[in-house]
Amino acid sequence: MMRMTEVRGIRGATTVQDDTAAAILDATEELLAEIVSANGLRLEAIASALFTVSPDLTATFPAAAARRMGWHLVPLLNFTEIGVPGGLARCIRVLIHVNTTAAQDEIHHVYLREAHILRPDLQPTEQNIS
Repeated sequence: MMRMTEVRGIRGATTVQDDTAAAILDATEELLAEIVSANGLRLEAIASALFTVSPDLTATFPAAAARRMGWHLVPLLNFTEIGVPGGLARCIRVLIHVNTTAAQDEIHHVYLREAHILRPDLQPTEQNIS
């Protein structure tokens, strides 16, 4: 039986060392490329993407990295995370909505650099690494 296409969310996050446009764009592009690769995404399957940054990042919009990658027709929005005391500094997060036949447990969320602490339950374990 063929699976129906459904909308699924894919989460990801990364961090940067400095609040510069170059650092934010490069890190966001790296994150998006890893999410696309890990999930075998086609650009046409991406319904939308929501980006957030921690309050200490103001140099540029992370969605500009997606545009730089050719996501010209994908609806994108940028937001600032609430400044929770002790929250992860210099953090870029993304929620990508995709049209897919993949089951929810087949989605690969990606957490790079210091952001791996946000979801340790989703990090690859030694048994899962080939």
